[in-house]
Amino acid sequence: MTDSIAVRHRSLDEIVEGLDVVRQSPQGVGTLALAVRRPADGEREVLARAELDTRLGLVGDNWSQRPCKRTADLSPHPDMQLNVMNARYIELIAGPDRDAWALAGDQLYVDLDLSEDALPAGSRLAIGDRAVIEVTDQPHTGCAKFAARFGRDAHKLVWTDEGRRLRLRGLNARVIVGAPIEPGDAVRRLA
Repeated sequence: MTDSIAVRHRSLDEIVEGLDVVRQSPQGVGTLALAVRRPADGEREVLARAELDTRLGLVGDNWSQRPCKRTADLSPHPDMQLNVMNARYIELIAGPDRDAWALAGDQLYVDLDLSEDALPAGSRLAIGDRAVIEVTDQPHTGCAKFAARFGRDAHKLVWTDEGRRLRLRGLNARVIVGAPIEPGDAVRRLA
């Protein structure tokens, strides 16, 4: 799948009206709603089963080949292996078509409270039976592509105080324990 799917841009009023659903995301234990691999720029593969790896991130994703301006040598940032987004927010701005969700460019979409209060940097999440990821302190920010795909209002809301607190654009994480994962797996915060 490429990023050529057209998404109706919701108005700021529509998005704000739907934020209560996002605010009611489960805390502590949620569900992996979608896993997406980015094999090359502009390409997305929605996966029925994915493999997390401590060195590669999501196996087959191009993270390990992407230069990062946040590292001195432009190498992939180790604390940005995975982009994780709230499934309720992406559904609010993209609709129910999960292929459209994949346009956000994140690898994992979870039905879980991703707010800074619920998951400060250093928090660990178990996914399925064995995989573990750790929330990092690297901010996950919206880009021009996000605004083009989902609308200026969806992008603008990400940058508000509440949008940052709720992490509407998502969070960055790294793999601590690699293992297979699949949509429907439980995602739970570890003590």
